[in-house]
Amino acid sequence: MEPVAISINDTAKALGVGRSSVYALIKSGGLDAIKIGRRTLLTTESIRRLAQARTVI
Repeated sequence: MEPVAISINDTAKALGVGRSSVYALIKSGGLDAIKIGRRTLLTTESIRRLAQARTVI
């Protein structure tokens, strides 16, 4: 079973970007974040949507 949400570090690794880029994507609305206690998790659906929207250069 696939997780519903993953950490910022795991998201950065999956997308091949830095943590600051992930935070910028959250702020711009490109990724959906869930706050659980002190942890910020990102929905795998929003990560998949972002990855599919990207074009390879």
